[in-house]
Amino acid sequence: MTHSSPQIQTDFDRLAVFSTDGWDHNNHYHDFLLRHLPPHIESALDIGCGTGTFSRRLAQRSERVLGIDLSPQMIQLARERSSAYPHIEYEIADVMTKELGEEQFNCIASIATIHHLPFDEILSKIKRALKPSGTLVVLDLYEGQGISDPMNWLATPASIALQFIKTGHPRRSAEELAAWDEHGKHESYLTLAQIKQSCSNIIPGAQVRKHLLWRYSIVWSKDANSH
Repeated sequence: MTHSSPQIQTDFDRLAVFSTDGWDHNNHYHDFLLRHLPPHIESALDIGCGTGTFSRRLAQRSERVLGIDLSPQMIQLARERSSAYPHIEYEIADVMTKELGEEQFNCIASIATIHHLPFDEILSKIKRALKPSGTLVVLDLYEGQGISDPMNWLATPASIALQFIKTGHPRRSAEELAAWDEHGKHESYLTLAQIKQSCSNIIPGAQVRKHLLWRYSIVWSKDANSH
């Protein structure tokens, strides 16, 4: 995992043009994440908010939402699409250099972003920024086990079927696929075993779950005695 802010920003500025609020592999799991959050949240942080799709879901139960992202193009779209949510603030920022403060947020969420970051370091930073009894929800990608992982056999046909059912199209456009392929050249992922080990060390008690569509989730509630 390499944290290269300029490259990530360049990639997602390019991908922003293809970003809609329609179905994709990430928002397929939004409802799952929201089920682990309380019905009322005072303050929430969305790390790697993109065009704000999940920030707007959080805003439906939060008094205040801060969405941060490296990509100016993504943040511009997020602001345009969130005009009905004046209690969402969007900021162009690198979470690794931004000061989050101590115990500032009741909820911290991150979707398809943490694999770009130093995993142990970002988990520790999130832990400090969560208020006691606050909740972390993560959806991200992991390094699969190839043909030995049954999930990999199912993911591709499931993805094609869901893409068609949800959008009417079996696959993305050639231009969008090319942009994602270019971004993929810079990607690397942790294995689930590595993820679970880091969670055990830094946020013990976290629920790490493998999902279809090449995703995993982390759900963790910060105990009042966590340090």
